[in-house]
Amino acid sequence: MTAQIRIHDIPGGIHPPENKAQSTTRGVEQPPLPARLILPLLQHIGVPAEPVVKVGDHVLKGQLLATAQGRFSCALHAPTSGTIAEIGPAPYPHVSGLHEPAIVLDSDGEDRWVELEPIADYRALDHVTLVEKLAAAGISGMGGAGFPTATKLLSRPDHRIETLIINGAECEPYITADDMTMRHYPAQVVTGIEILMHVLTPEQVLIGIEDNKPEAIAAMREAAQHNPTIRVVPIPTKYPSGGEKQLIQILTGREVPSGGLPADIGVLCQNTGTALAVHDAVMLGRPLISRVVTLTGGALERPTNVQALIGTPISELLAFAGLQRERLHRLVLGGPMMGFTVDPQAPIIKTSNCLLAATEQELPTPPPALPCIRCGLCAEACPAQLLPQQLHWFALGKDYPQLQRYNLFDCIECGACAYVCPSSIPLVQYFRAGKGEIRAIEQQHTKAEQSRVRYEQRLERLQREAEQRERDRQARAEKAARAKAAREAREAQEQQTGAATEPDLARVKARIPTLSPEQKQLKIAAATARMALQKAQKQLNANPDNSDLQAQVVQLEQAHAEAQQAFEQATSQEDT
Repeated sequence: MTAQIRIHDIPGGIHPPENKAQSTTRGVEQPPLPARLILPLLQHIGVPAEPVVKVGDHVLKGQLLATAQGRFSCALHAPTSGTIAEIGPAPYPHVSGLHEPAIVLDSDGEDRWVELEPIADYRALDHVTLVEKLAAAGISGMGGAGFPTATKLLSRPDHRIETLIINGAECEPYITADDMTMRHYPAQVVTGIEILMHVLTPEQVLIGIEDNKPEAIAAMREAAQHNPTIRVVPIPTKYPSGGEKQLIQILTGREVPSGGLPADIGVLCQNTGTALAVHDAVMLGRPLISRVVTLTGGALERPTNVQALIGTPISELLAFAGLQRERLHRLVLGGPMMGFTVDPQAPIIKTSNCLLAATEQELPTPPPALPCIRCGLCAEACPAQLLPQQLHWFALGKDYPQLQRYNLFDCIECGACAYVCPSSIPLVQYFRAGKGEIRAIEQQHTKAEQSRVRYEQRLERLQREAEQRERDRQARAEKAARAKAAREAREAQEQQTGAATEPDLARVKARIPTLSPEQKQLKIAAATARMALQKAQKQLNANPDNSDLQAQVVQLEQAHAEAQQAFEQATSQEDT
């Protein structure tokens, strides 16, 4: 009998109202095909994809639209068949609300697939080939920040992955996308897990699911019962147990080092939605073009979960769920703890797991923040064992070195500290802003360091060039000195042997040709005639139609030829 997995507790955490039941009664529905899809080129952490299509191109469902740019990037595929309408800035689901480059696809309504290439037996392939298949399918993490899955699988090639953890905790209120994925696609999720096992060869696989999801636990246990390596582990319901580091600690008792990765302790985490996407990519040959999204909140008539195409405008999904605009107070992408207000014209992307159309009663307007009373409740709730009240003061004072000393970047921005704060201080906003400032400063320092290095390299190059010029000058001076010494030595030798200098000068003068007075006159006449001819030719070039100049040039050419001939004849007679 398999040994029982010991469940470990995590520090801090809270128990907010779950509000999950309202969106789990209708299964996973299929919304209508959108008329227009907006596909941002950045749907993951890293570098935006590069378009390989142009406006006017007709594409098929699953066809490659943009290629990954390096390891930290993901390919993008067409969620349906249609025509490329635009490539440029478009609404983007981000806390900033800014537009981002995107490909806009107008559907033709036919939803025709490109030819797919499923893999009949993935076990016959090596892990590198499988990872390349996942990269080509554009799969990124679907439960967090969207880290490219292929890169994550190869992030620590020198580390042995002993434990593969599948994150099915889904601890945040309202969100049920992973729950419904495990209920309705358990066999596909398990197959995706086995494909990941083939790549990583872990010693054990642990599927962590909060105990408030009994249907998902039962479905996953039944689907995985044939594989003894895979263990479904119910964990206590507590927010934020679904955080990567927190789930690792709950299931293994080990803590990821500050600033480190799970691979540093032999662990790798993947989301259940990612496992389903891995199954579709390998077994069906389908790229990542859709995902399960929770549509919930008091402003919706029929909360549900949908299998939505990537790029579907949020407004169309809300309309499918029966949005009551008069009741809508705040539209949040994600959950109430870590989500952010979003523009309904923006599309869903690969990391979009929930749309919360909240009423005033569900997400009331927070009261004005009051001064911190140092109650310490935030520190008690922090799952990362930080000191939020200290970080708050350092963030207010823009004391960035202190923020780093107090491990600001270990904050997972779960919002537990702000949830329990009696002064209603938006702590997470301060921490997020502090991280952004520190990253900006580090980027400036990096650029300054690069500029310094380039400046020093330029100085070194100029110094080398100056030294080379000095060496060349010295070499020329030495060569001239040697020539002068040789000449002086030769002259001294001639003086010692009694050789006279005057005969040498006479010989040199004898080589210089001399002209008689008559020859000199003829030479001057020829040169004068040549100069007159050249002057006339210039005037003729400026006025080519002048007949007088043409006649004058002919006469001067004849005069020059006669003068030159007379000089040459006189010179030749003298030589003979």
